[in-house]
Amino acid sequence: MIKKPYASVLIIPTGIGASIGGYAGDALPVARSIAQVCDRVITHPNVMNGASLYWQCENIEYVEGYGLDKFASGEWGLESVTQNKIGLILDKGIERELKYRHLQVADAVRATLGINIQDYILTDRPLNVELRLANSGASWGTIGNPDSLLRAAEKLIREAKVNALAVVARFPDDTDSQALQDYRQGSGVDVLAGAEAVISHLLVREFQIPCAHAPALSPLPLDISISPRSTAEELGYTFLPCVLVGLNKAPQFTFAKNHDSLWSEDINALVIPANACGGSAMLSFSCLNTKIIAVEDNKTVLDISPEVLGIKVIRVKSYLEALGIMVLDRAGIRHDALNCDNELRMTKIN
Repeated sequence: MIKKPYASVLIIPTGIGASIGGYAGDALPVARSIAQVCDRVITHPNVMNGASLYWQCENIEYVEGYGLDKFASGEWGLESVTQNKIGLILDKGIERELKYRHLQVADAVRATLGINIQDYILTDRPLNVELRLANSGASWGTIGNPDSLLRAAEKLIREAKVNALAVVARFPDDTDSQALQDYRQGSGVDVLAGAEAVISHLLVREFQIPCAHAPALSPLPLDISISPRSTAEELGYTFLPCVLVGLNKAPQFTFAKNHDSLWSEDINALVIPANACGGSAMLSFSCLNTKIIAVEDNKTVLDISPEVLGIKVIRVKSYLEALGIMVLDRAGIRHDALNCDNELRMTKIN
């Protein structure tokens, strides 16, 4: 009997102020660590994107959030690829100099990393992104011209035959906002993240191919006191490099089961913040045999516990402890067997 690969999913929802994963790629150490104890790790751009910084691991699958929800529900599978053919969509609302800064990133990634960025296209109308904050404190947003975005994507797919999409939309500059100042100081919510998710969700839902987004913004004024967790976004003119690296080998979505595809029932463990358990993927995995590990130290602005939803989980304090749970699970050892107060006596069922 061939032993199945041990696979896990790491979810840190975007735009909810997660103390780990709510900033510029600050959850990358978590993903890299999990990749050392699992054969395959499925996670989403919010975890992996660090603006000009990135880290590509062969066994980490970069899956957009809507696609991850469809994967968790069992409707879509994942199929690994050697390299994708990426098309770049630029918002017509991006100023000339800022547009060329992003095109230089694409050229640099092609020349330096060998990534296959095939063609780019400008939307026929400005996308007019607007940012919002919900009463809960989570961020979200709207696109003024979503039809323009869809037309650009459709043309790239039809004419350039691309099978992955990178999008750069012009986001509002709000350098004086308190929310931005809080974020740069390592507290509060990433006000851009919710709108970014709207853009990528729309394209993945419509075209069923990998997609990720990077916002176009004017460079911020120098602030030598900002938090290290936010500094990756201060290093250049664009957040695009990590998106292109992530999309390079992002798995394709499949609707046919075969020996090469990965499906939700193949997932051994899900790792998620303990107070952010209301997402679609989490609810889908709770109906399977997936071991759900809820991390208490990763605080968010939400207050949705697994107990409120009636979902059985293993609560741990930290991601370090979550790694231990997965090591034990992979070894076939009860997760409480290493506790000094573990009660080993069985109980009789009457």
